[in-house]
Amino acid sequence: MKKDFGFFKTTMPASRKADIYLGCLDGAVFIDFNLSQKGQIALCRISFDNYGCCNLPKPYHFVSAELSKQFLEEIAKDTLDQEKLASLVKEIIQINHPHIWEDALAQYQLVD
Repeated sequence: MKKDFGFFKTTMPASRKADIYLGCLDGAVFIDFNLSQKGQIALCRISFDNYGCCNLPKPYHFVSAELSKQFLEEIAKDTLDQEKLASLVKEIIQINHPHIWEDALAQYQLVD
């Protein structure tokens, strides 16, 4: 059975700078992305209830143009395709896996 992450678009205070903000799991996890001038996305921060905010080291790892395109198309929709977005977000997290707390990823099932 696939996990329902319940992704939603959100905003953050000016002190938490990023270009794109997603929340999931009823606000237990927030994921922040930056966008390059070439239109590629990079995970820059992820915060977890009970763990805190995990800032990824710079320089950020911008994902491929194709993965970025798919992600940007999906988040531009009024109604997010939860299954598609879960797959994309998990792929982006996997690329950055060494920089994110393993126990938090496991607890919130954000890695396969």
